[in-house]
Amino acid sequence: MTKARAGGAARPRTQGGGGGGAARMPFVLLVVALLAGGLISLLLLNSALNEGSFQLSRLKKETTALTDEQQALQRDVDGYSAPDALQRRARELGLVPGGSPVFLGPDGKTAGTPAAAEAPAPVAPPVPPSPVPGSPTPSAPAAAPAASGTPQPTPTPGR
Repeated sequence: MTKARAGGAARPRTQGGGGGGAARMPFVLLVVALLAGGLISLLLLNSALNEGSFQLSRLKKETTALTDEQQALQRDVDGYSAPDALQRRARELGLVPGGSPVFLGPDGKTAGTPAAAEAPAPVAPPVPPSPVPGSPTPSAPAAAPAASGTPQPTPTPGR
């Protein structure tokens, strides 16, 4: 006895449980494409982060170098603005200390007596005392600071 289907001819069966294999192919391709796209985007993101890291490292080195330069320049400014350095440079330029000040009032009258500034007498270096007989003589004179024309920075209080 054979049974006939009520709607038409019987379909032959395939191995694997049916005809859904062809319908799964686009889904598998979509998953593979999504995975490949994710991997490529991770690679690009990693490259961008590495580039940023190298740039950050370079900028840190540049900042350190500029900070060192700024500190060296500040030391030079401090050395040039020290009172003894200013006085020495003023003498080199031929400047003399001013006398008593004279003030000009709003009505045009002066308060004080104007006078020309006079150069102070040059200061002679101190003369070392003559050695006393029987006392030890120093073998080497004390080292004098170098007078190279550039002021030597002096430590300022509070720094």
